[in-house]
Amino acid sequence: QFDEGRTDFPVDPEQGLDPAELTQLLRVHSLELVMEFTNETSDQIFGAKIPHHMLLFLNKSSSAQLELQDGFRAAAGTFRGKVLFVVVDVAGYGADVLPFFGLTPSDAPTLRLVKMDNNRKYRMDQDVFSDTAIRTFVQGVLDGKVKPHLLSADPPEDWDTRPVKVLVGKTFEQVAFDETKNVFVKFYAPWCSHCQAMAAAWEELGERYKDHEDIVIAELDATANELENITISGFPTLNYFPAGPGRKMVEYKNARDVETFSKFLENGGTLPEEPPAAPERPGNSTGKEEPGPSEPAEARDEL
Repeated sequence: QFDEGRTDFPVDPEQGLDPAELTQLLRVHSLELVMEFTNETSDQIFGAKIPHHMLLFLNKSSSAQLELQDGFRAAAGTFRGKVLFVVVDVAGYGADVLPFFGLTPSDAPTLRLVKMDNNRKYRMDQDVFSDTAIRTFVQGVLDGKVKPHLLSADPPEDWDTRPVKVLVGKTFEQVAFDETKNVFVKFYAPWCSHCQAMAAAWEELGERYKDHEDIVIAELDATANELENITISGFPTLNYFPAGPGRKMVEYKNARDVETFSKFLENGGTLPEEPPAAPERPGNSTGKEEPGPSEPAEARDEL
């Protein structure tokens, strides 16, 4: 009922019908060639299983910006099924997604491409809205010739004088991979309740090690800063970057309290082995296994 009007699906007589390929074709062609991001279409857009989304941010109240859709639409057909082309009204429903791209309404009109599997975002060196420029840019991303555009906040003036160093995208590399330092970083989101719950412990940890020349306690707001080779998929994420060459990284997945953090740091990025639990004493007739006195608190809680 829109766009191409008809799409043919060739079937190899020898290999037969591939249900997965046919399902994806139906999914792709049930969408308009260029979608507008609205409350009604958002589920379709995110459920399309198309690996790249090319976005045109514009203000629909501007007739000049609306005209930019012509080149955008002309480019879209080339990438049908590989890239979903989406128009985002910065003065309407699309305003809520602007912070995700580090944009404000005044940045429109502008273009972004996002890879859906890792949320990597790409932008043209300068916004050119012709169909030829858009095709060249999109093909460059698909071919791996365009580097992602990484968000970064500006560092606070006192970022490196606080007990907990405040990192941003621009300063992360020089701090985390300093070969003379052991750097323990909390990646957080301001709205994350788990991050808020451990904030006091992290500040106390920073105070405890503020005078240690070779240990740095730091934090990075992962909603406002992006890193080229590190993808943060949950909050909080705690990563330890040991001193020395090799750009090593250890993910911390243990209890989030100051004492356990300290044991981890003092032991060079691993928790020391706990002594084995004491054997069960004769006379225990409850039939239930009891944790030994040397087991850590979190193990007792789990039991």
